[in-house]
Amino acid sequence: MEGEARPEYGKCVDICTKAALKEMLIPGLMTVAAPIMVGFILGPLALGGFLIGAIACGFILAVTFANAGGSWDNAKKWIERGAFGGKGSDAHKAAVVGDTVGDPMKDTSGPSLNIMIKLMSIIALVLAPVLAGFPGLI
Repeated sequence: MEGEARPEYGKCVDICTKAALKEMLIPGLMTVAAPIMVGFILGPLALGGFLIGAIACGFILAVTFANAGGSWDNAKKWIERGAFGGKGSDAHKAAVVGDTVGDPMKDTSGPSLNIMIKLMSIIALVLAPVLAGFPGLI
């Protein structure tokens, strides 16, 4: 290993993509299965309560993720302009770590919660005619 060969970027992207898809399988299935299970086991009223809770919690969490990620990004930029010792200081090193966490929160985690809320609501709407006369198992 002399470090002179060109890296295989495509192979790295393939490995990361496969791992990401594999890790998202269970959360994706839970998003689809949760409204179905709540609707059939507990009934349509419980499904309505489930959706209200999912919308309320998901919205608040999505807004929090977006604001926190943006704040950490802006904090790093502010420190880079000279606050708290500027670039190279301990505060800047901490801000870089915060920005590394904050950018994915702002750009991916927050918006994906909105998609999760919409998917759960659509599944509940599709199930509504089936559950209309179904009291639930419990």
